[in-house]
Amino acid sequence: MPAAVVDTFGRVHSDLRISVTDRCNIRCFYCMPEEGGAFEPVSKLLTFEQIARFVQVAAPLGFRKIRLTGGEPLLRPGVAKLIEKLSAVAGVEDLALTTNGVLLARYARELYAAGLRRLNIHLDTLDRGRFEQITRRDELGRVLAGIEAAQAAGFAIKLNTVAVKGLSEPDIVPLVRFARERGFEARFIEFMPLDAQQLWSLDRVLTADEMIGVLREEFGLVEAVPDADPRAPATEYRFANGDRVGFIASVSKPFCMNCNRLRLTADGKLRYCLFALEETDIRELLDGPAAALEGAIRENIRQKWAGHEINRPVFVPPPRPMYSIGG
Repeated sequence: MPAAVVDTFGRVHSDLRISVTDRCNIRCFYCMPEEGGAFEPVSKLLTFEQIARFVQVAAPLGFRKIRLTGGEPLLRPGVAKLIEKLSAVAGVEDLALTTNGVLLARYARELYAAGLRRLNIHLDTLDRGRFEQITRRDELGRVLAGIEAAQAAGFAIKLNTVAVKGLSEPDIVPLVRFARERGFEARFIEFMPLDAQQLWSLDRVLTADEMIGVLREEFGLVEAVPDADPRAPATEYRFANGDRVGFIASVSKPFCMNCNRLRLTADGKLRYCLFALEETDIRELLDGPAAALEGAIRENIRQKWAGHEINRPVFVPPPRPMYSIGG
């Protein structure tokens, strides 16, 4: 059994995020430009065989959890075939997919049949006007239909919401109520400096503590879940009846020293952090010996820094926006 992948700070890596496309069918202002965008030609994207090859090498190194991301991964034709390939890789214990839900009603049953069991569905608001303001598209109805189809298919579902101060406050309670009524967990993500138009500023961050305060006022007791997994990006809280809500406080309470994630972009670059300023091109290694690819994985993780330093003057945003990196 190969040794685990450990960085110079002693962090053991077990989670892998794989982007399958940089394209998306909505245009959230905190991620993409309103028009245009620099997208890789399809010929430059990793093939499903190359992605499967990467996972076959990574899984024995201790990467047990995989999440497929985009852009919007359901825009990649035949993504269910990739799920079939990855589900069959020995050592993969958890396979999930993040989606905006627009195409989910069409593909939910096919994804489930391919072996997928968990979905993170992005939903910032239940208000149609605000949805269009955020995404620049009138697609809320299709997203809600996708959520309904995914639930009917049998998926375990989490709702992901990006929280922006001055915009998201009216949506916190309705989204949590929506999730609790359906047996989902709502998760709120602090607005991070990964937008294509550089609109981020610290005063636009709606913090986890502020949102917890809103929920305490509306629903009563909200307490931290004891004995939580310290490596999980979300800090979970629970209501009196056991329902849970999560917060990814990347800005106000960075969890960098517990980070166990590695990212593979759609065009074949390894990134040890969303905010990394450097990356490792492993495309040419995917057709070679496993030892060379394993060496590239270990070297990329060896270079991993202590943390992203969003809250410090020395912070430098990455040269690629979120849709190009993968979530």
